[in-house]
Amino acid sequence: MKSVELKAYPRTLVRRGGTKKLRNQGRIPAVIYGRKSQPLSLEVEEKEFGNLLHHALSENLVVDLTIENDSAGQRLALLQEIQHNPVSGQVLHVDFHEVDANEPVEVSVPLETEGEAVGVKQGGGVLEHVLFKIRVRALPRNLPAIILVDVSNLNVGDSVHLKDIVAPEGVEILGERDVVAISVIEPRTAEEETPTAAAAPGAATLEPEMIKEKKEAEGEGKKADAVGKKPEAAAKK
Repeated sequence: MKSVELKAYPRTLVRRGGTKKLRNQGRIPAVIYGRKSQPLSLEVEEKEFGNLLHHALSENLVVDLTIENDSAGQRLALLQEIQHNPVSGQVLHVDFHEVDANEPVEVSVPLETEGEAVGVKQGGGVLEHVLFKIRVRALPRNLPAIILVDVSNLNVGDSVHLKDIVAPEGVEILGERDVVAISVIEPRTAEEETPTAAAAPGAATLEPEMIKEKKEAEGEGKKADAVGKKPEAAAKK
């Protein structure tokens, strides 16, 4: 993955309420976690960062981060986490993780499909996307933004396992090799759904029977009481 350049500034508003003021000024609060140093509070321009994300295939980015007045010079960092407003989607906070260009790192990469499965197109099957992200290991500059899987030849009942996915050069896919990532399954038929739907009428027919049994039991109880009272009546006479 080609790295992208981004400028950052030491954060000036760090007290309570400072992050809100930053956002009102068009900046995003951020933190960079160093390999051998303490975390550093930063801020980045919202517009510049938004343009960077807009042109990226995913949020998996390798960044050449230039921090104003930083004696370390340009830092190579992974875009580790982005916090979004759940309603507006606005970026609220960004975490960077400083890395060494010569040391492999592990990240989660989006898994996407291309093509239309023959089992869907001709067999009426349903494409089931089981894994949406997979873990990979690679040097920072070899990290893929996404991993594509061609599903064109999948028939109904076919699956793609982790071991079937061809990783880009210099990238190792991690995880259990036999785990299913993508499959084409048969659609549920109306007959398969009928038993569940038919369960309700069956339950309803039990209710009158139970009421009938209860009434019969009550009737038997009254008869027994009547039989038990006859000797008393005779004794009084």
